[in-house]
Amino acid sequence: MNKNAELQAGDKAPEFSAVDETGATRALSDYKGKTVVLYFYPKDSTSGCTAEACDFRDRHAAFKKKGAVVLGVSPDSAKSHASFKEKQGLPFPLLVDEDKSLCQAYGVWKEKSMYGRKYMGVERSTFVIGPDGRIKNVWRKVSVPGHVEAVGQSF
Repeated sequence: MNKNAELQAGDKAPEFSAVDETGATRALSDYKGKTVVLYFYPKDSTSGCTAEACDFRDRHAAFKKKGAVVLGVSPDSAKSHASFKEKQGLPFPLLVDEDKSLCQAYGVWKEKSMYGRKYMGVERSTFVIGPDGRIKNVWRKVSVPGHVEAVGQSF
């Protein structure tokens, strides 16, 4: 695969291993045989990220029923994730990516612009990884309203 090409449906999902908000290590290989919904978001406890996390929370039972696991990823610390998860009652792990290696592996660490200032940040994105370890669907530059519903209908 061309390293500069963005991941697409059909590509093998990059393997990863990261700690969650409890310090437990989670690896993609742990979920072999299951559908994995891996969603990347910019920052804990911000309005868009909270809305998206709560949408995943509210539809979590339906995802679970379909044999899917949900994993959230952002560059925030385990402490920040734990607080966010507890405050919002999130039933799924939040992976810590402080060194941005997971964001970079999935091509979501991008140059962004706000008020004319350029900076590096997470492009809100979701990947559905099939039980075979291949990417089934990709959403980039996600707009939160209706997104989780679309993800749930994709598998």
